[in-house]
Amino acid sequence: MMKGFQFAGLDKATIGCKTLDCESPFGAKPNRRVLLPSNVPILAHSLEHTQRNWIAWSNSPSDLIIQIGDSSFHLHKLAIASRSEYLNRLVFQRGSNREKAGDSLIIQIKNLPGGKKAFELIVKFCYGRKIDITAANIVPLYCAAHFLEMSEDLEEGNLISKAEAFLTFQLLSSWKDTFRILKSSESISPWAKDLHIVKRCSEAINSLESVHKSKCIYVDNWWFKDVSCLRIDHFIEVIQSIRKRGTKPELVGSCIEHWTRKWFSQVTSGLDKETPMPITLQLHRISTEGLINILPSEENSVTCNFLLHLLKAGVMLKINPELLCVLERRVALMLEKCRVPDLLVKNQGYKDSLYDVSVVLRVLRFYVCGMSSNSSAKPHSVGRLVDGYLTQVARDENLTMESFKSLVEALPQKARHCDDNLYRAIDMYLKAHPNLAEENRTDVCRVLEYHRLSHEARQHVMQNDRLPLKLTTEFVLFEQVNMATSMTSKGSNYRRTNTQTVIRVNKDMEKRQITNAQEINMMRKDVEMIKSQLLEVHSCKMKLQNQLKRCIR
Repeated sequence: MMKGFQFAGLDKATIGCKTLDCESPFGAKPNRRVLLPSNVPILAHSLEHTQRNWIAWSNSPSDLIIQIGDSSFHLHKLAIASRSEYLNRLVFQRGSNREKAGDSLIIQIKNLPGGKKAFELIVKFCYGRKIDITAANIVPLYCAAHFLEMSEDLEEGNLISKAEAFLTFQLLSSWKDTFRILKSSESISPWAKDLHIVKRCSEAINSLESVHKSKCIYVDNWWFKDVSCLRIDHFIEVIQSIRKRGTKPELVGSCIEHWTRKWFSQVTSGLDKETPMPITLQLHRISTEGLINILPSEENSVTCNFLLHLLKAGVMLKINPELLCVLERRVALMLEKCRVPDLLVKNQGYKDSLYDVSVVLRVLRFYVCGMSSNSSAKPHSVGRLVDGYLTQVARDENLTMESFKSLVEALPQKARHCDDNLYRAIDMYLKAHPNLAEENRTDVCRVLEYHRLSHEARQHVMQNDRLPLKLTTEFVLFEQVNMATSMTSKGSNYRRTNTQTVIRVNKDMEKRQITNAQEINMMRKDVEMIKSQLLEVHSCKMKLQNQLKRCIR
């Protein structure tokens, strides 16, 4: 045992590894130690603590007042200056932060790590009192000791060396206490980083995880819960340390996803309910960029769905465009192996569509841009994926026509073998949006072409009253012309004229029952109609021929 150290409340089982389990592999109870200094120049009979003041009672009157925040510590110069090089200079040298109050010197200390709570422990140490050190207070005490320059140069067994010994012991022996140390360093993070505490904790977590892996059988993600409690900069430090050890990329990716889903739910679900303060937005922006930078680059190390959520957050927070491009490219490369659920990114606002289709649209456009230069691209796989995605999102009554139409048109025609699945998605959208005007329904259905649908799909189109009348009529005409052409080419006696065909189509579509009294008037109107529809039949023939030529090509 080191000189000046006393241990309290630790049995052999606690010093070693008492138990190994997934939640607390190295013991759940925090280790505590009682620290005593070696040589003390002035002993205090008592340390009286009022609401704002600390008074050290000794044989000699106090001659030093140290102010930290709204608290005053009435102390003795010799007791304090003999332990702290920093206070020694302030006591015996003139400075701007000192003044006199009777026989006492007043010194104000600003920005002391740990504040008055850490200084209370330091006062006890300087006067030979016991200090109860735990994982929760060791970092503020250690940083405050460095701030006050309480090194071995002034006194053997000074506070820095004793705090260092305890810190090292904790980092080498306790998984839970290592996380307590990391959490306690958040409030004084700059000091903790400068003194390499965060780095040492990260390395300790790395080492302890390896020890635990070698001693018991466990699920891979047993450590996710503890790591996810860390704030972003400390989390990044831990992840970087774990990656250096060679942890499986997919396990690292899962841990990053676990942390992100816990802390970023309010970002990925939208910022529409309340407008956060600018500092909060800035923090989320920096955090998102930090997470993107530590993502493992290996294939399948992170899920497509997680990347889309991260992309959504990045777009909302207006992160670095280059990082957005990194995410878009990465998801685009995964599309050919994705499933429809991978693309589902939910919105949370009541007036929003159920799913955020804008992030998927960004990725699709990125994929199309690179498709022409990628000889190994499999656009038909992406075509099936997008049609399945369209079928899923089409049911949402809040999905705007513009968004749906943009998704439909995102892929080129060659990405689909046929349009049957696309037609199914369009029909489902029209069913979920019965109040669409005829003009809008026509606009949505504009991409459908007769020759790109199977026979069954064409029959469904001609009987589908949700479709615009113009499209249904066009398909019926195409079917009649196609049938007439087919039968004529086979030498059939079928000789129905174009006029008869149009009259029959017109009667079938309108489903009118002509009575004897109405027959003359209706025929007169039909004659006028036939004149215009003859031109339309001819136009449809030409259009069908052009479509067939494109299909053959």
